Amino acid sequence: MADLNHVDLIGRLTRDSELKYIDGGTAVCKFSIAVNRKKKVGDTWEDEPSFFDIVLWGRQGESLNQYLIKGKQVGVSGELRQDRWQQDGQNRSKVEVVAHNIQLLGGGNSENRDSGGNSGGGNRNGDFDNGRYNSRQQRQADQSSGISNRQTEQLAREVDEFADDIPF
Repeated sequence: MADLNHVDLIGRLTRDSELKYIDGGTAVCKFSIAVNRKKKVGDTWEDEPSFFDIVLWGRQGESLNQYLIKGKQVGVSGELRQDRWQQDGQNRSKVEVVAHNIQLLGGGNSENRDSGGNSGGGNRNGDFDNGRYNSRQQRQADQSSGISNRQTEQLAREVDEFADDIPF
């Protein structure tokens, strides 16, 4: 049997994404998400967050960086990678999710991000309307991936409803 390394996560960004370029000019977009799970403590249910570091390479990272703001809900599909190094004679390691596909889901923080030279005077993320991003670029990206806004919103509702239905 072949080995399998695949992960699907839905969570919210804990900070704005960071876009950097390696020596060869390849873009690397990094961000973290928090994924909550319900845990029963006594008679009440509490959220228990898990935090995951995400790495998105290449043009996809460049184009999505402007939308990956703190509080934004995203779906991530990818694989786990373990990075290993030595620091001060100690072996260190870190597991990250290398994303193959990112889906922008619910709304998030509607505050402006630093535009970094946006001459239009507005924020570089456009306007949020009831937690849904309104952007021609985003609609085109969703259409090219074959997923409509209605399907994205339906998935987000199903995920939210599913979390409340777990009996344990």
